[in-house]
Amino acid sequence: MKSTLGTAPITPPQANEPCWCASGRKYKRCHKKSEGRVLQGNITPMRPVPDHIARPPYADTGEYEAWDEGRIKSPDIIERMRASGKLAGEVLAMAGKMVVPGITTEEIDIAVHEAFVAAGAYPSTINYHGFPKACCTSVNEVICHGIPDSRELQDGDICNIDVTGWLNGVHGDTNATFLVGDVDPESQQLVQVTEEAMWRGIEAVKPGSPLSDIGRAIELTCKPYKYGVVRAFVGHGIGEQFHTDIQVLHYYDSRSSTIMREGMTFTIEPMITLGTINYKIWDDDWTAVTSDGRRTAQYEHTVLVTDDGADVLTGGPGTASPTAPWLR
Repeated sequence: MKSTLGTAPITPPQANEPCWCASGRKYKRCHKKSEGRVLQGNITPMRPVPDHIARPPYADTGEYEAWDEGRIKSPDIIERMRASGKLAGEVLAMAGKMVVPGITTEEIDIAVHEAFVAAGAYPSTINYHGFPKACCTSVNEVICHGIPDSRELQDGDICNIDVTGWLNGVHGDTNATFLVGDVDPESQQLVQVTEEAMWRGIEAVKPGSPLSDIGRAIELTCKPYKYGVVRAFVGHGIGEQFHTDIQVLHYYDSRSSTIMREGMTFTIEPMITLGTINYKIWDDDWTAVTSDGRRTAQYEHTVLVTDDGADVLTGGPGTASPTAPWLR
């Protein structure tokens, strides 16, 4: 899907008139098909991270080389992940409070960048495979990996903010979807059910059980609403590396048979749609949007498998999604 810079006029041209973006094409052949959809704004250059901040291996080159990281984390790594997870949760909550009509996602990104740096952490997404910003901001039909830009959030939007921080050699990863001003009931319900689905997935985490139990719980939560559960993007192992080889499907598949063991750490991050689960990628090679332009929401926590369930490393008091909704 081609994204185009600019801002559409309040009154669009007639179908056969020149498009407002000055492309030289007729409106019907250019932007008419994108009416009501998110258009990419201007993206500023990558912001530097001060030299005194410790950096993950990919930070300077953008090249990520995976290594065989153990799935079961040592007590030392787990304690460090508690700190990185706590920080990520706090940064996400701060960013969520900024979500109001008129603010740009670039402004949110700057605040996230500065918050991580002030805490002595590296914003994990910066230059990860070349990604240019300190967080992902995915609005309305954007499923994930939206790049913060100059577009202002509009009354009625929904906006997912995804943050990850690298602190003391480990990553903490979390996201949530926030309402922008006065949001329609259909979108409010989508966001509410998506959060519930994530927590139902977390509730299914138990040592000795297969990872497929997580996807089953999420899918069953969404089924009564006839929502789509995105399959192309999944949860992942996390620790010293941003992504490890554990894959957490958000739908049921019996082949997802990896057994959960005490000490494993991974993310649960369902992406739920009002319509199709099919997607397109913008020309920036990052931004994934629903093919039908209908809205999608996402929530994410980093979890640790314990002896009797899950410890949510990015949750707790003061975070965007502190506990399961039914326990609040």
